[in-house]
Amino acid sequence: MTQSLSLNRGLIELPIRFIEWWALGGCCVLAVVVVMATISSVTGFLFATPFPGDFELTQMLVAVAAFMFLPYCQLTFAHVSADIFTSKASDNVVRLLSRAGSLLAISFSLLLVSRTYAGLLDYQIYLETTTILQIPIWYAFVPAIFSLALWTVAAVITLIFPEKTVNSPIHEALGEHD
Repeated sequence: MTQSLSLNRGLIELPIRFIEWWALGGCCVLAVVVVMATISSVTGFLFATPFPGDFELTQMLVAVAAFMFLPYCQLTFAHVSADIFTSKASDNVVRLLSRAGSLLAISFSLLLVSRTYAGLLDYQIYLETTTILQIPIWYAFVPAIFSLALWTVAAVITLIFPEKTVNSPIHEALGEHD
């Protein structure tokens, strides 16, 4: 039993680490947006020449960053939950509800992967681009689809380990201490 538990911990460590880094990448994407918007505002104010296409890039990059955070939110149980209803429930009921939420997240993320992929194909076929910079819109779909697939992985992990307890592999892999 101990060997099985350590195998499970080892198997989820890599995706957990990758999901953490992916979320940090989302932070970097948002930092780029902030720097770009600042430069555009300053140059627009001082020289009356803002950065061309800054709104287009902001739309695409903020959407990408939002998708990049989804797997981490699932993994850390930071998604919407009704704690007010479960605060007095038994641990078994909370685990059951957590697993049900993970199953729902798996279903929803797989649905979004399929529909987002269909959208990507449509944008590739019709060659739609942004107005000013002429960036193909489907470029933003690639990291979004990858993020949704990672969200599925995170939901499977939270299905297997439905609680963030001190001896949970998720808790240990994230390096959290009480």
